[in-house]
Formats: sequence, structure tokens, C-alpha cells
Amino acid sequence: MADAVKLSTLDAGFLYMETPEMPMHVGSLSMFQLPDGYEGDFFEAFKAQIADRLADAPMLKRKLARAALDMDHPSWVEDEQFDINRQIFRASLAAPSDTAALRRTVGWMHAKLLNRARPLWEFYVFENMPGNQVGLYVKIHHALIDGGAGVALTKIIYDVVPNAGPRVRAPAAEPAEAEDKPGLAETASNAMQSYLRFWQAPFSPEAVDFKLPRTGKTDLGSVLLDHMAGQVEMGVKFAAALPAMAGAATRSMASFIDPARLSDLQNLVAPKTALNKSISSERAFGSITLSLPRVKAVGKAAGGSLNDAVMAISAGILRRYLRDTGGVPDKPLTAGVPISLRDEGNANTNNQVFAMICPLATNIDDPRQRLETIVAESGKAKEMVNPFKAFVPLMTNASALGLPVAAQLLALLYSRSGLADVLPPATNVCISNVPGPRMTLYAAGAELLHLYPVSIVTHGMALNITVQGYRDQLDFGLIAGANILPEVQGLADLLEEELVVLEQAFGLAA
Repeated sequence: MADAVKLSTLDAGFLYMETPEMPMHVGSLSMFQLPDGYEGDFFEAFKAQIADRLADAPMLKRKLARAALDMDHPSWVEDEQFDINRQIFRASLAAPSDTAALRRTVGWMHAKLLNRARPLWEFYVFENMPGNQVGLYVKIHHALIDGGAGVALTKIIYDVVPNAGPRVRAPAAEPAEAEDKPGLAETASNAMQSYLRFWQAPFSPEAVDFKLPRTGKTDLGSVLLDHMAGQVEMGVKFAAALPAMAGAATRSMASFIDPARLSDLQNLVAPKTALNKSISSERAFGSITLSLPRVKAVGKAAGGSLNDAVMAISAGILRRYLRDTGGVPDKPLTAGVPISLRDEGNANTNNQVFAMICPLATNIDDPRQRLETIVAESGKAKEMVNPFKAFVPLMTNASALGLPVAAQLLALLYSRSGLADVLPPATNVCISNVPGPRMTLYAAGAELLHLYPVSIVTHGMALNITVQGYRDQLDFGLIAGANILPEVQGLADLLEEELVVLEQAFGLAA
């Protein structure tokens, strides 16, 4: 049995933020094309394929184990009672079993919390779809995986040729004996050490060199008493380190808040819109596919990137929505844009992301000027975010004594208070573009046609637009709070129109 793996602060944060109104799992809706004359049982064949790939994706067999008294982050441990029949399910749609019904069902399913007593993922297979197709809805907790890791997992569980069959592997090494689950005293000691590392790491390791002694004692009282003297010493050294800490913070902030950039910073203050309110526990899902080469050509024509074009197309539909629901704000809407910090070839499944805030130029009517403005603003946003990237490992690796309880209470309080209805939003919408496989993938002999992302919305941000690249296409998945945007598919349908508008603006239309 594998050793327990404690969650990072970033990974665990998705658990602490979760409430019934804000599930913190991500997912996808995949569409498969069965071969002509297919007579097998796709569900059973697919389940057998996933069972075969578990050896290459061991995190799928792990579940959460809470720390004693929730004093520290939980850990991933192997589920000794793992049963694939409790993870993969055959599902059906009420007639007519078409794509619209599938989208509605995915929205309904995505609103349901995952069972934390089991591995935090579920697959639902929808057979008997029109055109001899099969739908697959997947949801996996964000504590387990991020977008980059999700693409890596897709490549693990799917094949690049039809009917690949079970994989041949070298004999597995004899598993090491698992360590015992930490007791209360060890949990407290580990949490305190992590807490101190939180403050030591980013500033001055030389000035703050205190480390907790390893006493070998096992009762909580002895552990805490033995550390009291050390805490006094830590306080003295921490005070001595304050100038160095302040210097580091000042240097970072100075590079961020340059007087010449004050107007840029003002553009990062998001206006209040109909999308920025408290959400219910219900979800609505929409999807559409656009041509990757066409979108990339639009970005290139403006001197920008594929991401810039995706933001401009999204900005266009948001401007239309606001125009029809109360007016377009004078200030531009802003988008929270996740940035992957994952190195090429990094197969770890933990979250390795940061986020930048980019103005969407929704206050500009001319589509060409809007995209050119987004290109310029996204460049500034990337520069602004650079000084803060150094702090991401801190948030990834740090821990804090008692954080699990405090964070969950704060999340629940925020969820119940309705503060999102009165506070200005941090950002108006989340827009994410995840590069994906360019080759055709298969599962149980069926060809993967589409891979629509299904992401997360929160109080104060009722719409998420996530794009998944696959082959020469971009699969857009829009998830929304159903109390705010119940007909989100109508918004998704406008994406194609906005692409055409931009093509015409840059003379690219056929």
C-alpha cells in the first residue's frame, strides 16, 4: 500500500471552499462515435478499460483521510475497499435523448457534491444517443487535479488507436509497507512545523532559522510543552527578520504598483453586473465547438495569441448579454485567467496554477479595436503578475495550524451571508484555455469527437467559460449558476457569430 500524501495548501483549499452552493469539482462532457455495426456493450468495455488504466493513474484509487481534529491538511490514502462499480455508472436520458437533454442533465449532475468517503471522481456513460454516439460525463474534485493534469489523465486513460486492448506493463515492484496514520501529537507537531515554514520560506531563511526539535515524544501535552521555549525563541528571531520580510514585500509591490501603471490598475477593478451575485446550488451548462485554426488566425491578425482571441470572442458575447440585460458598464469587465505553472513533462496531479486578471474591453463597441485592446491589456497583465509568481510555491507547500477548520467556517459564512450581492466582484468571469491533444483519441473502440470542459462557478462569479483544445478544434464549455443564467446555451451559440464578426473586422472572412 502506498504511503499517505498530504495535500498542499492550494489543493486543500478547494476542499475548504466547498459548500452545497459551490461544489469544487471540475469535469467534462465527452462525445464518442461508435463504429458502424458496433454490437458490443460500450459501458462494460469502457469500464474494463478504465480498470486497466488504474495502474497508470494511481490517484484514482485514493480517497481523503482527515488529520486528527482537522488540525492539518488531509491526506490522500489508498482506498482499501475501492470498487470501480461505485465510480463508473450507466446513465440514461428521458426522451428525447438528444444533445440538449444531455446538456441539461450534465448541469443537474454537476451541481451534486462528490462523496468524500470514496475517491473523488465519478464517470457517467450515456448510451443510445442519436447518430450512434455515446456521451460521457466526468467529474473530478479540483483538490485532486487541475487542467493540465486533466489533459495528462486523458492521455493515460484513452488510446491513440482503436481497440488497443489492455496495456502490457513490467511486473510491479513489491509495494513498501505503508506508514501508520499520524496520531494527534504527530499531527500537531507537523502542522506547527509547516506553519513556521510558511513564514520562514519566502523571506529570510538566514534570519529565521528556528526549527522544531524532534523530541520523539508521542503525547500531545509533552509535544506542545517542549515547543513553548522554542516558540519564544522563534518570536525573537521572527521580530529580527521583519525588516528583511518588509523589504521583500516592498520590492514585490513596487514592481507591481508602478505609478506609470495606475491607469492599468484601475482597469482591473471589476464593475458590478448581473453575473456577479450569489448563486444557487443549481447549474446550467452550454457547449459549442469552434475551429482552432480560425480562432488562432484572428489572434495572429491582431498581433496576439490564441488566448487573446478566445478572450475577445468571449468578450463579444458578454457585451451582447449585458446590452440586453440592463446595459453595458462604462468600465470594462475583467476576466480571471488561470495560468499553468506546470513544467513540460510534469505528470504530478496536484494543482500548479496561478491567475491573472485581464480587462476584456467590453466598453469598446468596435470588435477590431476591442481585440487589439485585449492584446495590449493581456501583455500588461502578464507583466503585473510576474512578481507574485515567486509566492505560489509558498501557497502550494505551506500549511497552517488549524487552517482546515477556520477556512471551512469562513467559506460557509461567506456562502450564507449574501456578501457577493453587495461587495464588488474580484473579477466578472473566469475564462480558461486548456491546450489538449492534437491526435485522435479512442475509448473502448469508439472515437472521441468532443471534449467539452465543465468547470466551477462561485458566489460573485456566476459564469465560467473554459476552452479545451482537441485535434483542430476548440470545445467551449460554459457553466453558470442556473438562478442567474438558466439559458446559458443561448450564450454559447453566440460564440460562432462573434468569431465571424472578428474575422470580418480583420478581413479574414471567406
